[in-house]
Amino acid sequence: MKFLLSFIFIMATLSSVASHVPEELYGDWSLDLESNEAGWLRIADNEGEIEVSMMVNVGSIRPLKGVEVKDGKIKVPLKTYRYKGKEGGILSTNRAEIWSEDGKLTGIIFTHFPKGNQSIEDPFYGIAIPPMPPEPDLSKVKWGKPIALFNGIDLTGWEVRRPQKINGWSVEDGNLVNTTPKTDFSATGAYANLMTVTNFEDFKLHIEFNIGKDRNSGIYVRGLYETQVVDRDSRMQGLQGVGSIFGLVERTENPAYEGGKWQTYEITLVDRHMTVVLNGVTTVDNQPVSGPTPGAVNTHPMLPGPIYLQGDHTSVKYRNILLTPRIK
Repeated sequence: MKFLLSFIFIMATLSSVASHVPEELYGDWSLDLESNEAGWLRIADNEGEIEVSMMVNVGSIRPLKGVEVKDGKIKVPLKTYRYKGKEGGILSTNRAEIWSEDGKLTGIIFTHFPKGNQSIEDPFYGIAIPPMPPEPDLSKVKWGKPIALFNGIDLTGWEVRRPQKINGWSVEDGNLVNTTPKTDFSATGAYANLMTVTNFEDFKLHIEFNIGKDRNSGIYVRGLYETQVVDRDSRMQGLQGVGSIFGLVERTENPAYEGGKWQTYEITLVDRHMTVVLNGVTTVDNQPVSGPTPGAVNTHPMLPGPIYLQGDHTSVKYRNILLTPRIK
């Protein structure tokens, strides 16, 4: 049942003085969990108060209230989560404890399932994330030859992330199609997300998408940062709108089309900075991205990762997926 830990998210602000937390715990961390889920943590000093944000697969990187420091440990109450999938509804209550051990960030996520009175533990340690590098000069970046990630015939080069979920992905008329009955905008569902077998570092990505009215998907680059896929008039606007890096970098304008029309993204990722061009209009211009998007499969920005397409939301179509790698 360890896969259920992927649906925990944590957001907390600790109302304690900064001196109560060991200095080596401050900063951003990619979490190496025993369950192999993608985890991320930030511990910061905000004018003498401690801010703690933590994410395991889904959630947000924004801090909220609710944790405490006790006996040398940061104790974080996690969100209660109800997961619905093939097995129906599963309720879990969760918490985390974080501490310094031999100068290293260490912790455990505790998950309790009231039904059946079962509990599991997921130990982890932190891998420090370096500070944000300076803005790259894209005019000096050298590019290789474009690579076709989708052959228009079958799913060669792609795999679903969670095999226990329903695979709604297929190829129809040369398009990569995800078909699900889901129509709401809730965070997760019973259907599977799709990702490339190969991991990539810095690159330019050309991808075309067709999303219906009031439908929702997303394109994660390096399995880390999501460029939003919704229609022009979706309820999701601003930071959550098409053309934005979901929840992290807001678009400057909305050049999207109405639902049901083919649209084009040109997405560039270099040195943790992103440029997004939607339908020929730049909506994000070489901006730093400070953390992972909820749902990320990779949380360490210095490591390569896959191109990752959301399928656990609603139906969507993709085509003409070309990746041009950076030559270092």
